[in-house]
Amino acid sequence: MASSGLPQQARSPAVAQIVTPDICDTHPEVRVLDPLFINVGGREAFCGPIHTVKCFEDNSLVKQAVAEPGDGAVLVVDAGGSQRCAMLGDMLAEQAAANGWSGVVMYGCVRDIDALAEIDLGVQALGVHPRKSEKHGEGRRDVPVTLAGTTLTPGEWLYADNNGILVADRRLPLE
Repeated sequence: MASSGLPQQARSPAVAQIVTPDICDTHPEVRVLDPLFINVGGREAFCGPIHTVKCFEDNSLVKQAVAEPGDGAVLVVDAGGSQRCAMLGDMLAEQAAANGWSGVVMYGCVRDIDALAEIDLGVQALGVHPRKSEKHGEGRRDVPVTLAGTTLTPGEWLYADNNGILVADRRLPLE
């Protein structure tokens, strides 16, 4: 597989193996999300089983999810593509990293990106917004979500790097 561009000692084995173009070549059955996301987290490449939150301008369930053990999973948040507030910032990202989440894919905005870049968590989002979200406890967890041209179902596997985001129906063997 292609190199991630980092010196060997700076790469974790998991990061070195996630190269989405190579995964696409080896596993043409994967689904590729539309190229809408920017990579703003401290991990440039990440993967894991999918958990979902579906909400709109209310990050209460995001906060609830990242407070739980992530066990290497990826939290996919369907925030309706909202560009009016951030659904994840440095405090929730730090909590997610501390609780073992591999990454967060935000179909919406994040904030505190200078801090996010320093946290050992993959974060991809549509954009950046300084305003925080509302908190009314609205939304749903672990339901299929459709965003960026594909449906993502809890339990499927997500692979992400600077080239894009892929979804597979199972964990893929990576070399």
